[in-house]
Amino acid sequence: MTRRGAVVLVWLLAVLAATAPRASAQSLPESLAGTAWRLIEFRSSEDEIAVLRPTDPSLYTMSLGENGSVSMRLDCNRASGTWSASTAGGSFGFGDLRMTRVVCQQPSLDQHIARHAEYVSSFMVRDGLLYLNLIADGGTYVWEPLGH
Repeated sequence: MTRRGAVVLVWLLAVLAATAPRASAQSLPESLAGTAWRLIEFRSSEDEIAVLRPTDPSLYTMSLGENGSVSMRLDCNRASGTWSASTAGGSFGFGDLRMTRVVCQQPSLDQHIARHAEYVSSFMVRDGLLYLNLIADGGTYVWEPLGH
């Protein structure tokens, strides 16, 4: 590739990145944007796991920013990144999450949640609870509004 071709390619990538659709307050569901949640449980579709509950739910929190940012406390670790959702079809997804890697006292659900984050595909809000569902019926994380 010539130097001029490389410059044009870099310019084109910069333009595409600047114009790519991003989550905004207008495109995020009002029921989720600007909310904070505490983990109640993980409901697995696998019989040997069934339901996992945090020993201390206050150690597992999630804030969904109005600008599409997410910050999470996962026991002794922190995670941050992006989220997006659509009320049409109930889709939900996390973007890349950056997470600290402190070894928490066991039992801990921090690594469990971190492993599953990329597989969250849909959501539902029912009776004030947020249900984040994994693909292929892999399970559901149940969250309650923070402050309850």
